[in-house]
Amino acid sequence: MRGVVFYDPEQEKQNSNRTITIFDTTLRDGEQTPGVTIPFDKKIEIASQLDKLGVDAIEAGFPISSPGDKESVKRIAELGLHADVCGLARSVTKDIDACIDCDVDMIHVFIPTSDVQREYTIKKTREEALNTAVEMVEYIKSHGFKCMFSPMDATRTNFDYLVEIIKAAKAAGCDIVNIPDTVGVMVPSSMYELIYNLKKNADMKYDIHCHNDFGLANANSITAAEAGADQVQVTVNGIGERAGNASLAEVVMALTSIYGFKTNIKTEYLTETSKMVEKYSGIKMPPMIPICGDNAFSHESGIHSQGVLAKSETFEPGIMTPEMVGQKRRIILGKHAGRHAVLQNLEAVGIHPTEDQLNEILAKIKEIGDRGKTVTDADLYVVASVVLGKKGIDEAIKLKEVSVMTGNIVTPTAVIRAESNGKEIISAQTGVGPVDAALRAAEEIVGDTKYKIEEFSIEAISGGSDSLARVTIVLANERGKSVTAKSANADIVMASVEALINAMNALSGMD
Repeated sequence: MRGVVFYDPEQEKQNSNRTITIFDTTLRDGEQTPGVTIPFDKKIEIASQLDKLGVDAIEAGFPISSPGDKESVKRIAELGLHADVCGLARSVTKDIDACIDCDVDMIHVFIPTSDVQREYTIKKTREEALNTAVEMVEYIKSHGFKCMFSPMDATRTNFDYLVEIIKAAKAAGCDIVNIPDTVGVMVPSSMYELIYNLKKNADMKYDIHCHNDFGLANANSITAAEAGADQVQVTVNGIGERAGNASLAEVVMALTSIYGFKTNIKTEYLTETSKMVEKYSGIKMPPMIPICGDNAFSHESGIHSQGVLAKSETFEPGIMTPEMVGQKRRIILGKHAGRHAVLQNLEAVGIHPTEDQLNEILAKIKEIGDRGKTVTDADLYVVASVVLGKKGIDEAIKLKEVSVMTGNIVTPTAVIRAESNGKEIISAQTGVGPVDAALRAAEEIVGDTKYKIEEFSIEAISGGSDSLARVTIVLANERGKSVTAKSANADIVMASVEALINAMNALSGMD
């Protein structure tokens, strides 16, 4: 199966004949995430985006919880989405009435069934909880709504009792039963056994809702589908209470790309949706998050970038490409950058360095990377322009070392060691700041030669305090000749000194 060895072709054929429906609970579970409140208008946007993505159902909220939540569920239900809009309700009629008032397509009613939750939260016996569940399902169906029933904390519920209450809900007219792993305690092998045996003992449509307390929500959701679950509940970026829920993007791509199941998700909108929820929820996703993370299809090290540029499947799954999920492949330049990646990035914009120039560009890129900075494309092009701008210039002055000392109670001082016409020279100067001191020391390297800095500018190439600095200097000699020289470095002092040395070498070549 596309390189996956634990399924035979017959299993893949069976999987491809099944469609797993996707039930998104981002709007409800997102607001249960500590510290997260999604504004009303943003909820509407997210619901529309989820519909564009192709989810089959959207749990829009918990209408009874607040007037604002009720209004947002009602407004989402009025959007005319292709997806079923669902409202959440406890097993009390006022909760269900609030969902009915919103005119949702489906009502999701739940009651605790594990002994620990049933005894300590609703204080009902097993029989009382079963009878209440039946009454609420019948109440929902009598009003003409689709009904999803959840035996809350199902994975910690006695199996025989779980089967009994599910059969009772089915007899009352329930359309689909959700199996919540409420505190995330299942492991995939146990989840498989649970869903398989539930299907065997109480045959009906099953939905799965997994929490991520042990980091197993995705694996448990996928295994449940493998065992026969018809629908999975997921959230965008895995947001939700405590450690969150199963991730929409990760579950969908595993189901479709690895297992061969079908879903109705338009996967090219996954990253777009992820970024929207990240923005509106205020929860910043780590760059290494699978599928939609900034690093998901990024490559830096030489062997990785060279391989992926030659054939993407060398260091990417192949059965999932960046284009499939609305991403782009990124070749990251830094201290692990390889020649092939640097050259390809340059040639893509029409820059064709010689072998020596490429070596110098690569050395500067690695130097910047060693300082802990990721090199952007803009940084690369500046470095290349500086190196290529030196073409044909003899290096009469070769910079060896730059040291600066500065502070609020220290006079800025710079020491420069350089080789001038084959002779090593050390110069030390003070200045009004570290850059001024360094430039004065660099000027002293050439002795009596009179140079004048006519223009000096520093430009940050990319955002952030670690931005690469591009320094441009216009330098004139005593005979009125002038040159413009540039340098780029993460260190402003180094960039300034390098630019000045480049200019001095260029002027000395004019003599």
